[in-house]
Amino acid sequence: MLKRMFVAPDPGRTRLRFAARAVLGIGLAVVVCGLAGHSLPGAVTGGLAALLALFTVADPTVRGQAVTTALLPVVGLPVLAAAAGLHDHPVARDLAFLAVTGAGVYARRWGPRGHSLGVFAFMTFFVAQFLHATPDRLPELYAAVLLSVLAAAGVRFGLWCYERRLAPAAAPPAPLGGTGLARVTTRQAVQATAGAGFALVVGQLVSGQRWYWAVGATWWIFVNTASRGETLVRGFRRVLGTVLGIGLGLLVTVPVHGAPVPTAVLVAVSVFGIFYTAAVSYTWMMLWVTLLATSLYGLLGVLSPGLLALRLAETGVGALGAVLAVLCVLPVTTHATTDAWIQRALRCVHACTAEAAARLAGSATADPAPRVAELEQLLGRVRLSVAPLVHPLNPMPARKARARRVLALLDDCAREVRGLVAIAADPEASHDARLAAACWRVEAAVEALTAGRAEPVAHPAEPPAEPALAHLHGLERALADLAEPLRTPSRSRLVEA
Repeated sequence: MLKRMFVAPDPGRTRLRFAARAVLGIGLAVVVCGLAGHSLPGAVTGGLAALLALFTVADPTVRGQAVTTALLPVVGLPVLAAAAGLHDHPVARDLAFLAVTGAGVYARRWGPRGHSLGVFAFMTFFVAQFLHATPDRLPELYAAVLLSVLAAAGVRFGLWCYERRLAPAAAPPAPLGGTGLARVTTRQAVQATAGAGFALVVGQLVSGQRWYWAVGATWWIFVNTASRGETLVRGFRRVLGTVLGIGLGLLVTVPVHGAPVPTAVLVAVSVFGIFYTAAVSYTWMMLWVTLLATSLYGLLGVLSPGLLALRLAETGVGALGAVLAVLCVLPVTTHATTDAWIQRALRCVHACTAEAAARLAGSATADPAPRVAELEQLLGRVRLSVAPLVHPLNPMPARKARARRVLALLDDCAREVRGLVAIAADPEASHDARLAAACWRVEAAVEALTAGRAEPVAHPAEPPAEPALAHLHGLERALADLAEPLRTPSRSRLVEA
């Protein structure tokens, strides 16, 4: 885990800038809240609102990010009012929390914007429980949210909008389709609500004051997952990250006793760690989230080793709720999602190849670059879906080996596609008549794999010396090799889990 953290690539230092900008934006939001005369709970609310505005908004364009950021208070303030208004009505409050949980997961069907708004709505309700918000504190909390989102937006879109100097980002892959209960987001909304219900009831038995930790653990385990295998692995990583974070908190946070200056430094370090590690390791991210939570409780004057033990217990309850939900309530199999993402990646491979070939043929409108960016996004989603199969705790070595083979061959496909696109971008590159035949063979190979045919794909002849054709032949070979691990007697299934 340490090796993965420190040697993970950071092209263009994107993660570094992402994390540094977060510290700046959240720090500015807290300072603005302080200058406005807000209390410590108000500043905490503002800081968390800024964190969510900088962390969850992931639209592919700067304009789209700005629109989503502007919509965050539109969703969050009514939820905050409902949470505060129901503070003294536990049954109604709990039902409202479950409704927000289900709606927040269901909103993922509308892509990155729906995901961001759903997370913000849930976390607004969560923060109201964290701070025991009541109606008389709503004006201050409203102002804190608005000022902090505005401060975060000022940093993101004004002071440090590094995205404007980058190539347009590829849109994140849309959620898997379907209708009714066949839609993954619908099934997960039901699962998350059921899991949160279990966590809420058992969490209240464990602690009448900190029960919401269990609900929060269930919620975050469901975020960015699409199958029961992914959810189980994420639950394990959340518990592991929490254990490590509590250990670190006992060493560095408890001795500080909530002193303002060292606690502020710990908060800044934790924020940086959350943003810097999020794309690399969920376990590391949860370590920093736990350290941030312990630092905030230190500021509020309630931190103790017993509180940290309670947090671990509630996290375990939340993880158990998520596990029971994905196993027993409308389960989404690992095969169902893995197979779908692999097929989408293979079709994108063919689209990249066709665009590159058209560019080499002299087409002025052909542009394979966006397709390559889409392929990278899809391959990331395949890796996430296959993660349960390659996890060290997976007891099935044969399936683990097949999954690793599939990932390696898909990486080979991506490497050959990137090489072909690089050649197509060269204005001096000339079209070879053999490219059309090679592209047709790539299309046939992709069709064979996505149609789930039992017969193997034919291996191509040895590649020629001409660079573009060499990449196409390498791509054909990788697709041919993919036929074996994707082929089973019943269907091109990677796993039945």
